[in-house]
Amino acid sequence: MFNDRISDYFEGVAAKYLSAVDANPKRSNQHEIGGLPSAGFKRHLGEPSKGEEYRFKAKQIYIADESEAPELSDGLVTWYDCRRKQPHRSPEYRLYYYASPVTELLAEGDFLLVAKMRDDSLLMIFTPSGSTVESQLRILFGLDRISEDFQAGTLNAVQLLLPLRLMLEDLGIEVSRTETGDDVWLDRLIEQFGGETFPATSIFSAYARATAGENIDPLQNPDQTILGWMDHEEKLFRIYERHLVQQRLRSGFGENGDDVDEFVSFSLSVQNRRKSRVGHAFEGHLDQLFRLHGLRFEQGRGKGRVTENNAKPDFLFPGFSDYHNPAFATDRLSMLGAKTTCKDRWRQVLSEADKIPGKHLVTLEAAISEGQTKEMRSHGLQLVVPAPIQTTYADNQREWLIGLEVFIAVIKRQQR
Repeated sequence: MFNDRISDYFEGVAAKYLSAVDANPKRSNQHEIGGLPSAGFKRHLGEPSKGEEYRFKAKQIYIADESEAPELSDGLVTWYDCRRKQPHRSPEYRLYYYASPVTELLAEGDFLLVAKMRDDSLLMIFTPSGSTVESQLRILFGLDRISEDFQAGTLNAVQLLLPLRLMLEDLGIEVSRTETGDDVWLDRLIEQFGGETFPATSIFSAYARATAGENIDPLQNPDQTILGWMDHEEKLFRIYERHLVQQRLRSGFGENGDDVDEFVSFSLSVQNRRKSRVGHAFEGHLDQLFRLHGLRFEQGRGKGRVTENNAKPDFLFPGFSDYHNPAFATDRLSMLGAKTTCKDRWRQVLSEADKIPGKHLVTLEAAISEGQTKEMRSHGLQLVVPAPIQTTYADNQREWLIGLEVFIAVIKRQQR
């Protein structure tokens, strides 16, 4: 399993809510942000002398909860002393950013996180105040007491749990590294699957479950089990993917090895496989977990497995024939949506089984905002979050959340 921490990838971090001057160039005739020295960030950026400017590569990201994909921009930012022409005054350092598709979206009050990465570049993430993204970033980087002034984070506070790792990768931030033992696993994977192509997700997931170790007990601790299976599969996937991608890069693209269109197509296929595989793996592991607990259920795949308007719930308990049977008691029916991350897609679950007023949704997403969980509750949706991930939620949210162990117990009582 992964054992790295956020501090393995970042040197320092600070965050604030944007003031009007920060977000609106018309208020100051500049694109610049002040206050970083007060958060101790100056030691990461340096102290340019009079007349000097330090430039850093910067990945800028803007994302809102309802966004399926973030707005991304790569460019430069300048760290300089805005009093450089006033030698009698003490330095005042500011971070100058250039206009980009990301900065065009900024608004007063938006949350900004600035992080110095180990490769000497900067990461700048903007998101509306109170969003789920803000909650996740604050947990991930150990941030608290955010105001209009920059507040420094505590990078060593948080282990890079799988849900937080997936969140960063959704933002286009690669957090995969070679670890001790990877070569041993690669040899096993090549022996098992041949080392030429990826097997079907169901086959790869079955291998991950079989090799996840003896400490995983699906009957006694289903919450830890689902995270253990997912985490182990993600690690194996990255090891095997690295091997396959290296092989492909060495062989080149096209007849002369430099076909740009073929390279772009290959790159997109790698990204799409990552995204689709995680969701399929999650459903497959849940399927196996429910079978081990003896639950009766069907997944919304295959001919005839639909509810109203051809909707296909991820899991229906005890099954679709019972759901469509007018004589079957509706209080003995349950449905469960499964989404590794919710974003705005959780609303899809609400219309997937009209006969079941109280629906369940299981997710691996950490630190969903209080505003979003309140909206879920108002629509009769019960969120199911594995117990270890629940620690990223606020206390009042955790009183409402249930884990997989509780959900399984509910279904067992229902099916007696």
